[in-house]
Amino acid sequence: MGVVPEDPETGATEPSVPAQRPTLDPTSGSDAKEQQHQAAKDTKGEVRTKAEPSSHFTGHQLFYIFGLDGIGALILSGGINFAIAYAMYTRQTKPIRLWQLPNTLAGDAAVTMIIQCIITWFVELFILRYDLGQGAVQPIGFIPQPTHPWLRLFFFLPRDPTVEIERQPRPWSLLEIIQQALRGFSFAVVSFLLLWPIFMGVLTAFGAKEGGDYYYHDKWLPQVFKLILGGVLGLLTTPWMAMFWLVKAGWEHRKKESKTTEV
Repeated sequence: MGVVPEDPETGATEPSVPAQRPTLDPTSGSDAKEQQHQAAKDTKGEVRTKAEPSSHFTGHQLFYIFGLDGIGALILSGGINFAIAYAMYTRQTKPIRLWQLPNTLAGDAAVTMIIQCIITWFVELFILRYDLGQGAVQPIGFIPQPTHPWLRLFFFLPRDPTVEIERQPRPWSLLEIIQQALRGFSFAVVSFLLLWPIFMGVLTAFGAKEGGDYYYHDKWLPQVFKLILGGVLGLLTTPWMAMFWLVKAGWEHRKKESKTTEV
């Protein structure tokens, strides 16, 4: 059988008689649109990049990771948390305490870490996807893929390094959104173990002890506390999230390169 040529624009087979124009089938246009729609969905889970992966950390990468993402997150997250604390605690009629509800700074700190890390994860996901697609930053290309199954699972890699993931043409499912949120939550867990005890210890030095708890004025300690907490949390977690996607983009670029070489 001969090979039937395809139309390079639509991917549909060309008619066997060159002079004959295809009839306007109402289903053909919808099929072509569906193919384009499915192709767009198929690339949704990939981190596309126009720039070549770097063989070492470049000055621009370090500025992007620690300057734009690190210092930028410190300023932005600190400012947002200060504004939230100002709205929450200023002119508060109920006492502000370290441990006891309803206005507990210890509980506020824990909730802030969880929410901020999850939101930051999704923000970095979309920012890095856009910047890599525009070639605004190079992927990190000198870090090898992990071999431990749990690390491969964390980086959305198959447990077997030789297995290729077939991306189905569909948008994210609810389960995949939850999996993304769990990555952000893992940063919150580590941050809680490292930062929460330190901040609680510092707060005891600035509170008025009554019974088994510490009391605080509605200005300005709660606001400054949230400003510092949000800023430090953004400074410590955002660069790691950015590097996650830069490293993953480098792995995907090498995988595409190896496929091209094989062909």
